[in-house]
Amino acid sequence: MCCFLQICLKVMTYDLLELFSHSCVLRALQMDLLKIYMGFSLIEFVESVLLNCCNSLTKWVPPPVKMTSSYVRDSINVSRKRMDVESLDMLQFHWWDYSNPGYLDALKHLTDLKEEGKIKTVALTNFDTERLQIILENEVPVVSNQVQHSLVDMRPQQRMAELCQHTGVKLITYGTVMGGLLSEKFLDTNIAIPFAGPAINTPSLQKYKRMVDAWGGWSLFQGLLRTLKQVASKHGVSIATVAVKYILDQPAVAGSMVGVRLGLAEHIQDTNAIFSLVLDEDDVNSIREATAKGKDLLKVIGDCGDEYRRA
Repeated sequence: MCCFLQICLKVMTYDLLELFSHSCVLRALQMDLLKIYMGFSLIEFVESVLLNCCNSLTKWVPPPVKMTSSYVRDSINVSRKRMDVESLDMLQFHWWDYSNPGYLDALKHLTDLKEEGKIKTVALTNFDTERLQIILENEVPVVSNQVQHSLVDMRPQQRMAELCQHTGVKLITYGTVMGGLLSEKFLDTNIAIPFAGPAINTPSLQKYKRMVDAWGGWSLFQGLLRTLKQVASKHGVSIATVAVKYILDQPAVAGSMVGVRLGLAEHIQDTNAIFSLVLDEDDVNSIREATAKGKDLLKVIGDCGDEYRRA
């Protein structure tokens, strides 16, 4: 079981080294390098200085061009050069358009690079079950698929987890605390009244609020939060800690990513508490009962990653 701190480097009001002095003592700390959000000089700083204390999960989201061996190789060499490493710990691959089968070409070239030792592990981001099956049938040795997974969004457990259990592929989850919605901050609040409650004022909160709306709405979500608060109080932990632990205990889940907004919320204590928390049968049953009251998001949205590919 692992918990990843996802370092969101859009807020730069915190001493990075101070944060990492705490973070590096966490069990199995990893770092997710969000290259599409980061300035080039900041990428180089983080990759050259801080990666000595943790493993890197590096994403590659190529444009829809022809995936030749040279194109893939040159792209991966950029990351290797920036990180100043011979081999990337993990290359997480994302592909936007399934109607373009170039993702299979790209993955086969990534497999070649793995065999050459330039990548240690090949992984996926936001692929659905059908495409994961196709990729595995083409003998691409992917080790994990990063997907959205929370107490509201249990889609990965409906189709993908079964395939993962049969094949050994693991799930790395994000959105597990829904940008902070699964916390005491939003318990017993009425966001329909302006300024009466905490603001839904970040892209992450707005994204996961839409998930709540699709799942059943704010009133039903409050019922889930109250259930989580009861469990959290019983164990002396936070709602977020219970929410992450529940997902980590699900089949095929190997790790969960917890967002960090530097200078605003580091979640160090809550993250540490996950590793000692044990949810008993009563806890699990009460949480399962609360989540079952919502809609089936597989029917509403589609499989994992479909929220990014719908017209």
